[in-house]
Amino acid sequence: MTLRVYDTLRARKEDFQPVNPAAVGIYFCGMTVQDRPHIGHMLAFVAGDMIRRYLIFKGYKVTYIQNFTDIDDKIIVKAAEEGVDYRVIAERNMKEYYKYADELNIMRADIYPLATKHMVEIVSLIETLVAKGFAYDAGGDVYFRVRAFAPYGRLSKRNIDELVSGARIEVGERKEDPLDFALWKAAKDGEPAWDSPWGRGRPGWHIECSAMSMKYLGPTIDMHGGGQDLIFPHHENEIAQSEAATGKQFIRYWMHNGLLNLRGEKMSKSTGHFFAIEDINREFAGDVIRFYLLSTHFRSGTEFSRERLKEAEAGLERIRNVCLYLDERITALLGAPPRSKTGEAEKLEALVDEVMKDFTAAMDDDFNSAEAIGHVFHLVREVNRIRGEGEDSPVQEASVFEKIRDALGVFDSILGLFKDGLPKAGLGIPREVEDLVAERERARKEKNWTEADTLRKRIADLGFVVEDRPTGPFVKPAR
Repeated sequence: MTLRVYDTLRARKEDFQPVNPAAVGIYFCGMTVQDRPHIGHMLAFVAGDMIRRYLIFKGYKVTYIQNFTDIDDKIIVKAAEEGVDYRVIAERNMKEYYKYADELNIMRADIYPLATKHMVEIVSLIETLVAKGFAYDAGGDVYFRVRAFAPYGRLSKRNIDELVSGARIEVGERKEDPLDFALWKAAKDGEPAWDSPWGRGRPGWHIECSAMSMKYLGPTIDMHGGGQDLIFPHHENEIAQSEAATGKQFIRYWMHNGLLNLRGEKMSKSTGHFFAIEDINREFAGDVIRFYLLSTHFRSGTEFSRERLKEAEAGLERIRNVCLYLDERITALLGAPPRSKTGEAEKLEALVDEVMKDFTAAMDDDFNSAEAIGHVFHLVREVNRIRGEGEDSPVQEASVFEKIRDALGVFDSILGLFKDGLPKAGLGIPREVEDLVAERERARKEKNWTEADTLRKRIADLGFVVEDRPTGPFVKPAR
């Protein structure tokens, strides 16, 4: 099946056709790092990571760029409040991003460009726009002439008349038109500033993404991602300044994720209305948070809910337990004498092929991870049915269980649920835990249930769970 992608600008799904048939360039709008990352940020970055992983699975060579805005008004204000250099704020919050991106198993971008490290490219792009008449110097500030770019408003589906009613010129601005937006801001006393043909200053927010994305990916980029809240004005302005400068289509597919809401309002650092990922990660493991975020189509908005996080925790545990069971069965059956496949075994193998086909069909339909996960659970339910049959199950061939595990490995490579690959039975159990399990088993045989419960708690405190099975105790990591 052909991969189809919904493009925000065209407002429809299109067959995916990258600029280079063998390679894909993706630019994802990263954080403005005036504060810690929140779970709404991580929704966008998990979505981008999932898209990247699936394109790699499809055989593309993917170049993935995700910027940091490390200088803007809010960062300057935050630095002044704390009495530190702006770089202290930016570097602290970038470090936080990396920490929790690793917790959520988000692959590192190929490049994380910083606005402050690309002033040459930013100034050069602004100079091009001024030379072409799309921008003008207004006493050290430089503005983009919105009315000079006829297609303005295509992405956000707005027209100039609608925009005029809400536009105004702020005190101190020297715009020709209220609609015009800043490309360069003249320096104020005490603020960080860089040299330019228009005097010392710093870039506006929008220009950095155009300059950095085109530096690394060229004038026409396959995919540009970010939250729906960036459609206007940020991405609208990116299109205007980029296409005005190059005369070429800027982005082939605009990929906008839905927003994570809290009590009906979008999570936002500017309003303080958000949950820091640090706080959520204290309650829920990174793999659970990731699974929760992927359980809804990335374009759909959703309400933040601890109840749904708990459901995700239980669902991920079901997948983990199936992986452990498969590993146990494969180990137990590898040395067994070969036997003919039963009809049930053949049906199970056919089901694996069907689920693989359905999974990729869902992902080919605009990266629908929610539907894809539903197909994974179809397979999980069938494995659990066989598991419930125990030794009476007609499926007793290692190759069948290996085929299921291989399929789950493919699904995991795309969804990125487990940082260290599929969970394996019997690995990484410390000697101390093994000794406690043995002591508990002795206590159980002696019907010393109080001692057995105490030992179970000690095992749990060390990060492991013990399950009592007919074949004996089974130990696995708690997460």
